[in-house]
Amino acid sequence: MTDRAVFSIDFELFEHTPAYRNAAGTAAEEAIGLDGGDFLRAALSDRNATATCFVVAEVAKHYPEAVTALADAGHEIASHTQTHRLLTDLGREERRVELADSRTVLESVTGETVSGFRAPAFDIADDHFRSLADAGYAYDSSVVSSRRIPGWYGGEHDIHRPSPATAVDPDAPAAISELPASVCPGIRLPLTGTWLRFFGPRYTVMGMKLLARRDITPVLYVHPWELVDLPAVDGVPKRVYFRTGSWMRRAVEYILDQPFEFTTARNVIEADTVDGDRP
Repeated sequence: MTDRAVFSIDFELFEHTPAYRNAAGTAAEEAIGLDGGDFLRAALSDRNATATCFVVAEVAKHYPEAVTALADAGHEIASHTQTHRLLTDLGREERRVELADSRTVLESVTGETVSGFRAPAFDIADDHFRSLADAGYAYDSSVVSSRRIPGWYGGEHDIHRPSPATAVDPDAPAAISELPASVCPGIRLPLTGTWLRFFGPRYTVMGMKLLARRDITPVLYVHPWELVDLPAVDGVPKRVYFRTGSWMRRAVEYILDQPFEFTTARNVIEADTVDGDRP
């Protein structure tokens, strides 16, 4: 049994979401979601918890103080691409630039090595792991071994622990590790993201405990824009607004108050490699 858990933050703004980009309308406000990052930093600090922040490099370029504040507080900074575009919508060279340039920007802003990556919407191309290795990353967290969710993701993989990337793609470089986002045992739906807002924090905590009993470290993720009051934008689906703002802030606090040691993705990957218990 484990008492560790990874609390990760996909640090994009509302304007980076596919729902907003595909909408007919626009918001008058800028940087929607940045305040959610401040809330998360304070909530983690209050509980002496650490997190991994998968940051869109555009956020770091325009709002470097938001990212350096997280790094200075001891949280791991990892990449969530340069612009948060779906990788399979891009050509090979465009993907290479998204991976390489985002890492360069984040390292320049924080002064720290960036070793982790998560793809927007868990969307990866057939050259994903080779591209990560070429860009200097050590691990990926872009796999979610959920049941098939039409129009979203899932159905392709069945890994639930830190694993060599070859468990996902036999041709992946051996040096790259994969840390999958967690799904609830049995029903195989993600523990967090939209599913946290659909099912509530007790669902998430139940899944965390079930995984812990199997000695699997739960890997959770949230978005800062989920924690703020979103403006109404014509064309953004209603599900995007569901239980955002104060409800989601209370849900995050409830999860962080559980008896887990919240640590970084990098720490889990490194401990797993040292222990030699990767499948």
